Amino acid sequence: MGMPVITHSTTTRSQAITDMIQSVALEETALSHILNAEGEKIQKMVAMPDVTPEVLLATNKSVESMVNAVSRLETVLKAKLDLFEGCSCTDCGE
Repeated sequence: MGMPVITHSTTTRSQAITDMIQSVALEETALSHILNAEGEKIQKMVAMPDVTPEVLLATNKSVESMVNAVSRLETVLKAKLDLFEGCSCTDCGE
């Protein structure tokens, strides 16, 4: 397989920043849906009539793992946004 060819983009710096912020917003929305689903999972397990403590603990561990993963992704998203802290269009030359 050959080397990838990178072509020059006509996207302005201002548009690239806007695109990055929008992508972070979309990722935040997706993460909120994941956390909501994890909450629903717990609610369904607790509402089960014959659920055992072991099953509840396993469910809790699964949810905890997902919450930790989401937390790590939140850190990455914050770092992306921090790149543009204090940035304005005048910084972009537009």
